[in-house]
Amino acid sequence: MIVSNTEIGFISRVGGRERNEDSCAFSGENGPICLVLSDGAGGHGGGDVASKIAVDTIIDRFEVHPEPSMHLIRELITDANNAILLGQQNQPEISDMRATVVACLVDSERNQAFWGHIGDSRLYCFRDGMLVFQSRDHSLFQSMVDAGFTKPSAARGRSDRSVLTGSLGSAEDFVPEFPSEPFGIFQGDAFLLCSDGFWEFVDENDMLSTLGVSTTCFEWLAAMEAIVEKNKRPGNDNFSALAMIYGGS
Repeated sequence: MIVSNTEIGFISRVGGRERNEDSCAFSGENGPICLVLSDGAGGHGGGDVASKIAVDTIIDRFEVHPEPSMHLIRELITDANNAILLGQQNQPEISDMRATVVACLVDSERNQAFWGHIGDSRLYCFRDGMLVFQSRDHSLFQSMVDAGFTKPSAARGRSDRSVLTGSLGSAEDFVPEFPSEPFGIFQGDAFLLCSDGFWEFVDENDMLSTLGVSTTCFEWLAAMEAIVEKNKRPGNDNFSALAMIYGGS
């Protein structure tokens, strides 16, 4: 999809699992843009239900009031958590359903982005051949990094890296993270939202190198997907990614 010279595309694959518990979507036909990706977890099909609730809630409510702001991104992620909690009450068989979420709102008139996340689905921003922002995981592994016990690069391939310390679907562990102020964006900035099943096999150098030789976000996604397919293991997780190359105002 191309909106005001801004390219947006996504992939979402089942990988080696029985069902795809990732969900992602975007909205942007009226000018302001909303990108959202969620990775679900929970038995008896609860993961795919949780991620779909999160994505649908954020997209639907954004489209009612498409006015990007710090307040709105906080409100949308809180709404997603409340919707999953309500779903748990209404469907006891999937009361353990949880989900990560990462969402980004873009105000193309003011050239600003607003984002928030909880869990280990990530947001990256690349500019002029450099990584200028990477979200921080809410995971037990990240807590070990923060305490100085290990390095961030060691996350890939570790069996314990996906133990989360925060997620949607939990009143106690719902502590999403947001930047302290709007993020100024420029023409050509590239955004990537992705699940852990994706970034496990595509490191930041791969993201940059494939972006550097791609002419569209669709080529960029295809090049990164090829890396996942090359490096993945039997039974690998679902993997999803949503990419945007900003066209400017």
